[in-house]
Amino acid sequence: MAKLTRDEFISALKEMTILEVKDLVDAMKDELGIDPSVVAVAAAPAGGAEEAAAPANKNVVLKSAGGNKIQVIKILKEITGLGLVEAKALADNGGNIKENVPAEEAEQIKAQLEEAGAEVELA
Repeated sequence: MAKLTRDEFISALKEMTILEVKDLVDAMKDELGIDPSVVAVAAAPAGGAEEAAAPANKNVVLKSAGGNKIQVIKILKEITGLGLVEAKALADNGGNIKENVPAEEAEQIKAQLEEAGAEVELA
């Protein structure tokens, strides 16, 4: 098996969807015992004062499901563990998807929903 260079690996990551990246991270945890989130947390203090001033946890709020409501409902079910009826109600009415989640996770959730056409806000 050919070894990927750092640049080739990053290029491949750029072409992946968020779900594919999540699957890759899960596979790294299972197969290699590597948890990239631990490395990211350990590296966080090296950031500037700007990062330290930002709140560590955020609320993910759905403003609008957009035009692709079915896809948004599927994502909401996956993220929240809600049933179909509850996820549909959340997509119809908007509201808090998750509260007090780490900023990185909140950004991932927001990106995943926005990719499906939803309007999402982090508070």
